[in-house]
Amino acid sequence: MQAAGDVFLGWLAGDGLDGVRRDFYVRQLWDGKGSFDPARMKGDRFGAYAALCGAALARAHARSGDPVALAAYLGRGDAFDRAMEAFAGRYADQNDEDFAALEAAADAGRIPATDVR
Repeated sequence: MQAAGDVFLGWLAGDGLDGVRRDFYVRQLWDGKGSFDPARMKGDRFGAYAALCGAALARAHARSGDPVALAAYLGRGDAFDRAMEAFAGRYADQNDEDFAALEAAADAGRIPATDVR
């Protein structure tokens, strides 16, 4: 997902691999992608990297829908906010449990692990 349109997004008509003529949706997203290897980051840099990734993802998602339709769907109440808060809490708890299991597996030698701190 990207936050802005791209000249390489479009469609064409052509023959498929089976020889049947069809319309095809074609997308070549911008090839200027960049990233970092989180395993090589110092701990104090990872938080900033995660925040930037989250902001980019939020911006792309925010631009992907019709704001009026989304607002109408969500309504004026706080039911969605409460549901998201509950989900986030459960997700955080699950993340803690998963990490504890990962640490236990590493400590027991069941999986290879390297401390990158």
